[in-house]
Amino acid sequence: MPQNPSSLPISSSCWLVRSRRSPGEARGHLSRLLSAAPGGELFIDHGELVVSELVTNAIVHGTPIGNRVWLSLSLSPSRLRIEVHDARRDREPILQSSSAEEESGRGLLLVKSLSERWGCCPRLPIGKIVWAEIAPAVSAGSECVA
Repeated sequence: MPQNPSSLPISSSCWLVRSRRSPGEARGHLSRLLSAAPGGELFIDHGELVVSELVTNAIVHGTPIGNRVWLSLSLSPSRLRIEVHDARRDREPILQSSSAEEESGRGLLLVKSLSERWGCCPRLPIGKIVWAEIAPAVSAGSECVA
């Protein structure tokens, strides 16, 4: 029995240079993937924030000069998986508590709050993969009112 084409996962990936422009390029890459998929709009808000944070962390903390970051996106009707691969194994992401006065340090707290699951694993032969899985947003027409 053939599968419904809209239920098949679609994916996309690209290399990003170590640049301040890379988070914006990653958001654009994600936006193109989601706009081409039925139901993709349900992932855009959380997806853009999470991909920005993961790519920014990889560029600032995880990618030595002269290396690039690999962005991998996979979408199914029930989840969006974002993976960011960098060349630095010795720097695991650290979930920090931060005060309201601090200008940075909240990125992974944001990733944790917007994702169903997230984590980090080694990337062979070098580096690590930081990933997050996002559920579709509930559409406004299907919310329950008590």
